Amino acid sequence: MTNIQNTLGEMAKDLYSVGAIDKTTLRQFDSHSLPPVPNYTANQIANLRHKLGLSQSVFAAYLNVSDRAVKKWEQGEAKPMGATLKLLSIVERKGLEVVAN
Repeated sequence: MTNIQNTLGEMAKDLYSVGAIDKTTLRQFDSHSLPPVPNYTANQIANLRHKLGLSQSVFAAYLNVSDRAVKKWEQGEAKPMGATLKLLSIVERKGLEVVAN
C-alpha cells in the first residue's frame, strides 16, 4: 500500500473511534479501491494550470504550496510528492472548485 492509502486507512479508523463512521462503514472502506495517484510531468502540470487559467502564484495558493514550487515543477527541477500529487489529481479530475471551498 502507498503512504496515501495507509493514511486514509488510519483516518477511517480515527473517524470510527470518534463515532463519525460505524463498523459497517469501516469494514466497507477498502483503500485498495482508490484510484491510483499519477505522477505528473512538468508539461502536464503546466498544461493543467493553463487549462485552469491561473498564474503560477494563484495555482500555488490553491494547492497551498509556494509559487517557487510550482515554477520548479513546471521546469522539471522538482516533482510534487505525497498529498500534493493527490491534490493535483483531484483538481485534474474534479476541478478547482473542490479545493476552493
